[in-house]
Amino acid sequence: MERGWDREAAVAGKFYSGSPPSLLKELEDYLQNKEPDSKIIAVMAPHAGYKYSGKIAAEAYRRLVPPKRAIILAPNHTGQGSRISIWGKGVWRTPLGEAHVDEEGARWLLSQVQMGEGDREAHRNEHAIEVHLPFLQFLNPEIQILPIVLSPLSPEYCEKMGRLLAELVREEGSLLIASTDMSHYIPAERAKVLDKMALDRVVQIDGPGLYNVVVQQEISMCGFIPTTCVLEALSALGGVEAELLKYGNSGEVTGDRDDVVGYASVAFRRQ
Repeated sequence: MERGWDREAAVAGKFYSGSPPSLLKELEDYLQNKEPDSKIIAVMAPHAGYKYSGKIAAEAYRRLVPPKRAIILAPNHTGQGSRISIWGKGVWRTPLGEAHVDEEGARWLLSQVQMGEGDREAHRNEHAIEVHLPFLQFLNPEIQILPIVLSPLSPEYCEKMGRLLAELVREEGSLLIASTDMSHYIPAERAKVLDKMALDRVVQIDGPGLYNVVVQQEISMCGFIPTTCVLEALSALGGVEAELLKYGNSGEVTGDRDDVVGYASVAFRRQ
């Protein structure tokens, strides 16, 4: 049972192990061969069950210097809550313990964002932020988080949101995370073609281009709004380059290549 603004894990034991020893072992395996890069200030990574996308997400996380604060933007899969839903206080719990919310950052963002609310409803059963937390807690058990769930926004509002995020990430030790999977439930070869269209815009740090290609080509990239906002933040900061680290799909695990979900990890670093 949640107490006030404290959030209990919703998908532990489903998307990732609910056993602390098993989860730690899994993360140790994923994050071996670390290559920490102090210039990385943002990543894009998937949010499916670890069985399907954990290795791809780990390609981003194993390159991180442990951040002090993670600003995590995710899509709204449930349709609940406000348009821009910011979890403003308390802690989030996983089998690895508690991650404290950056209450100061949340207050500032809420004071700046139109349509934004200190809201819990969009987060209660949403997996797209939670699955990133064990990776972050493994890297830094004292991590602070700023969880943001976004419903559909206009390109213009994504740009506004990006400028605000840029102010938050200027603080040393802050990391932006765009939580997204790529194409959903189509043949692997078609997913590869469509996802390349989107990823070409991501690695060019082209927020409007990503937004337009996803809409025009009807690419089922669930987190394209959070990703567009992160790209707009990086454009506002300037002097950032991107690298596609790994791309894959669920068929590589299930063997079913006729009905896959695509996954990708991208790192964004200061030049």
